[in-house]
Amino acid sequence: MSETILVTGSSGFIGKRLLQYLAGEGEKVRILLRAESDVGVLPVGVGIVRGSFSDQETLSQAVRGVDRIVHLAGVTKAVDESGYDAGNVMPVQNLFAAIRKHNPELKRFLYISSLTAGGPASEGIRGVKESDPPHPVSAYGRSKLRAENLCLEHAARIPVTVVRPPAVYGPGDKDVLQVFLMLARGILVLPGSAAQQRFSMIYVDDLVEGIVMAARSEEAVGRIYYITSPGPLSWDDVISASKPVLGFSKLHKLSLPRPFVFFVGAVLGVAGSLWGKPVLINRDKANELVQNYWVCSPDRALHELGFTARTTLADGVAKTIDWYRRKGWL
Repeated sequence: MSETILVTGSSGFIGKRLLQYLAGEGEKVRILLRAESDVGVLPVGVGIVRGSFSDQETLSQAVRGVDRIVHLAGVTKAVDESGYDAGNVMPVQNLFAAIRKHNPELKRFLYISSLTAGGPASEGIRGVKESDPPHPVSAYGRSKLRAENLCLEHAARIPVTVVRPPAVYGPGDKDVLQVFLMLARGILVLPGSAAQQRFSMIYVDDLVEGIVMAARSEEAVGRIYYITSPGPLSWDDVISASKPVLGFSKLHKLSLPRPFVFFVGAVLGVAGSLWGKPVLINRDKANELVQNYWVCSPDRALHELGFTARTTLADGVAKTIDWYRRKGWL
C-alpha cells in the first residue's frame, strides 16, 4: 500500500532524483515549494503546496495527512552564521511545530544533513563514524549540526532519522561539474594539499536509494547515518575515472597553498559582507576546502540498513559526463 511522502527541497539536484524514485515506486508525493520556485517537470500526481517555512498555515497544509517527511531543503551559502540558521535551523524548528499540532502520528521525519556536521576525519582511511563526537569546521556545518540536534530532541515523540551524505555527484549537479570542466581543459586547480587529500563521494541515485531505505527502516529511528560509497578516494582516482571519458592527454595540477586560500577567502568574505550577499568562498568556506580528510565510514548503514552503494566511480563519472554533454553543460 502506497504512502504519502512530503519532500522539501524538491527543486534541487538531489530532490529531483528523489521525486523520480518515489514516483517510480508508486508513492504519493507532496512537495513544499517557495512561491517563486520554478516547478519544472514533475512526475505525474505530485501535489504542490506553495509558501515559506516561516508561514505556519503553509506548513500545516504541507504536513497534514502525510506518512513520512524527507527534509532536503536548506542553504549551502550565506553571508554569516545567522543566515545559515535562517536557512537550515528555522525550517526544522517550524516543521516540528506544525507536525506536533497537525500530524503527531507521523511515521518518520528524515533530515538530510551533511558530512560537514560531523566534521573531517583525523586520517584518510577509516573516516569519521556516527559515534565520533561532531566537530564541524564551518558555519554551514555548525548550522546543520544544530538542525540535527533539534531533530533528535523530538525523537521521543516523533520518529526521526538523520542522514549525512558526503560529496554527491551525478546528472544535474553543478558543483562537481566545475571539476570536470577543468579536467576537460587539461588543468586541475585545487585548494590545499591535493596529494594528501582523501574524500568520500556518492552517486546521486545511490544516495536516493539510501535515503529511502533509512526513511523506511524501523531500526533507523533516532539514528544518524553516513550514506556513502565505500573506501576513500583521491584526486588521482577522480582523474583516472574521468580521463577515458573526457579524453584529455595531459593534465596540469595546481595545488593552492592554504595561506593563499585563506587570503582569498578573507578578501571575498569582506566583499560579501559589504554587499550583503553570499560569495563563492569566504574564510569560513576556505576552512572546509583545505581539510585533508573529508572521509566517512559506510559501516553503520551497511550493518543496520543493508545499504551498499552500487555505482562504481568509473560508471558514475561516465554517466554524469554523458548527461552534461547531452545538456550542453560540458
